[in-house]
Amino acid sequence: MTFSTRHFLITLPFLALAGCQTATTTANTPNQSQATTKAATQAATTVAATVAPARTAPTPRPTARTAEEFNTTTPEQRSEAAKPTATGERKLGNTIASLGDPTQPGFWIKTPLVTDPGKGRIRNPANGRSARVELVPLAGPASGGSQVSLPALQLIGVSLTDLPSIEVFQE
Repeated sequence: MTFSTRHFLITLPFLALAGCQTATTTANTPNQSQATTKAATQAATTVAATVAPARTAPTPRPTARTAEEFNTTTPEQRSEAAKPTATGERKLGNTIASLGDPTQPGFWIKTPLVTDPGKGRIRNPANGRSARVELVPLAGPASGGSQVSLPALQLIGVSLTDLPSIEVFQE
């Protein structure tokens, strides 16, 4: 018996027990579970209503393996996100950008430069290309790096393995 098989056989009963505990807890508190589900649904609906259509996209399929498969935005959404902002904006600062979770669709940046979610734009000073994005707070010092969605990095012409300095603006 190999180490991985032995490890699996030892872990299996604990996983089964954890599943039973979750089912029992949910069964004993249906009102609390329903209230939590209702609150989460309302919060998701509110967020979806405030997100511009150009910044949202369907979740990639679980079988996605390439950048093209993870980028579920449409050409129209990419075109809309590439347009300059119509309203005034202010520069929040520069940040080092890295690829965020590729399974999270749409155009967004998680950055310590903001404390509240909002709308904004990121710009690659190396080539001048920009993308309208959702600004998502990220814990850490303002000098810390930021995580950027795959479609947004592609739109501003950044290699997914680079760590460029980009400019962040808030609408």
